[in-house]
Amino acid sequence: MSNIDVVITGLGATTPLGGDVASTWDGLLAGRSGIRRIEADWVDKYDLPVKIGASLAEDPTEKIPRVQARRLDRCEQIAIIAARQAWADAGFEQPTDEHHDVEPERLGVSIGTGIGGPLTLLAQDDLLEEHGIRKVSPLTVPMLMPNGPAAHVGIDLLARAGVHSPASACASGAEGIANAYQMIQNGRADVVVAGGAEACIHPITIAGFAQARTVSQRNDDPAHASRPFDTDRDGFVLGEGAGVMILERADRAKARGARIYGRLAGYGITSDAHHITGNHPEGIGQIAAMRNAIEMAGLTAEDVGHVNAHATSTVVGDVGEANAIRRALGSHPVVTAPKGALGHLVGGAGAVEGIATLLAIYNGVVPATLNLENQDPKVELDVVSGEPRKIDLTAAISNSFGFGGHNTALLFTAA
Repeated sequence: MSNIDVVITGLGATTPLGGDVASTWDGLLAGRSGIRRIEADWVDKYDLPVKIGASLAEDPTEKIPRVQARRLDRCEQIAIIAARQAWADAGFEQPTDEHHDVEPERLGVSIGTGIGGPLTLLAQDDLLEEHGIRKVSPLTVPMLMPNGPAAHVGIDLLARAGVHSPASACASGAEGIANAYQMIQNGRADVVVAGGAEACIHPITIAGFAQARTVSQRNDDPAHASRPFDTDRDGFVLGEGAGVMILERADRAKARGARIYGRLAGYGITSDAHHITGNHPEGIGQIAAMRNAIEMAGLTAEDVGHVNAHATSTVVGDVGEANAIRRALGSHPVVTAPKGALGHLVGGAGAVEGIATLLAIYNGVVPATLNLENQDPKVELDVVSGEPRKIDLTAAISNSFGFGGHNTALLFTAA
């Protein structure tokens, strides 16, 4: 693999805090919560023990034409929205057969998702059960397949260097960005549209997580339900959202005068090989992911001034990650956990939080961890709480860990 500088020139997102990157970032800095009561009939119909979630701040059908929206799963809709934002933010025009700012054969896509299109799958199954096969949409399979978000973005932007769809649970979005780095380093592409998307707030997912006792049941106080690293945390809050970055060869970006947010200098991808839902008790995979990212970037642990923690607000997981961060980096990095405000975006989490990590470097400020009122004494880290912290950063890591023992650490540096 060659050693090509890979920079980020465009950002796009739609999240529970806002319909774009600016509103999402402003929400994180202002300490707003994107978690609220789920406004759907099925919440009361099934008498679910969990009635809260982090739904999108803006309905995607407001930005996707009605005819097109009906042919896309919600996960595909938000991937397209985030990708178009990132593409425009990078200074590119929407491509046509006559005009393209990037040679299609040098443009790739790598957008992960943890589940894909379960909303379509379950809705179409209901139609089959109630009305028979004639009511099932012929677009069912393209709408439910996990590669749908990446595929639709590839079609929308005429990307022909390859379209990839990592499915690594909650690490999918981060792995999508790491794969994009590989595509550029391997000479397969000059520009890659990368990130993650997820939209799976549904009674079956809520019920499943509730039965597993991994989600918060703080229904009477949604805004304070997600509490990473806090002594009163009682589980994560399921959310939905998408984040996309434009990764580009540095020489190409500089030649066209592009704004550069920063560099993706390294990454680490490991697996625990331990348990389908639980992390390794000694954090060996998480530690290795962070150390591998540092080594690839040619840095030392002391160079990393900030960690965006995966910290979902579970009792065991938060302490396990805190211990892994201390062992991999020490106690000096300034830490934050955006899921206090965003909820857990599953396959979109690593991408949206990767954007937040990059913006922390770019703007010199780390958002506070929302709802961290009494830090667990077992979390021996410098976790930002209360107010954002201004800090001069040159390197930061964003962690993403998923069911199945998937671990991905992305290391960003200043431009």
